[in-house]
Amino acid sequence: MSDLKIRRLDDGFDRWDALLDLILASFAYMDGRIDPPSSAHALTPALLKEKAIKEIGYVIFESDQLAGCIFCRLEPDFLYVGKLAVLPSAQGKGIGRRLLDLAETTARDHGLDALRLETRIELLDNHATFAAWGFRKTAENRHAGFDRTTSIEMRKAIV
Repeated sequence: MSDLKIRRLDDGFDRWDALLDLILASFAYMDGRIDPPSSAHALTPALLKEKAIKEIGYVIFESDQLAGCIFCRLEPDFLYVGKLAVLPSAQGKGIGRRLLDLAETTARDHGLDALRLETRIELLDNHATFAAWGFRKTAENRHAGFDRTTSIEMRKAIV
């Protein structure tokens, strides 16, 4: 992992198309497994740039290739973690864990002591991974128009 480079998303970032490709590739395994479909399908390079202005985003490069990203949104009591994505070919190298470490540091820097995320109910492997990283299920939620649980909320206290 020594050739990993972390960058905060800002006005100087110019690879929004590549970032969208990374997110779509990372989330592709969900297609046909989750309902409703992932909100990643509604993203565009322009929307990602806008999201990076409104939120706190980071990318990780492996050599010169975009390998992972995370977007964090400040909430009154939590740092919300969204669009945590790792390129399929880069998975298993600790990049997701590294991105969550950045989220924890960001939360601490803003005086927050917990992370919050949502993951789809169907993605049991995600539930297990986040649980192994210290997250605990705190709620079940449903998307508008659904009469069943479509996602779970998980939180992690940080010290």
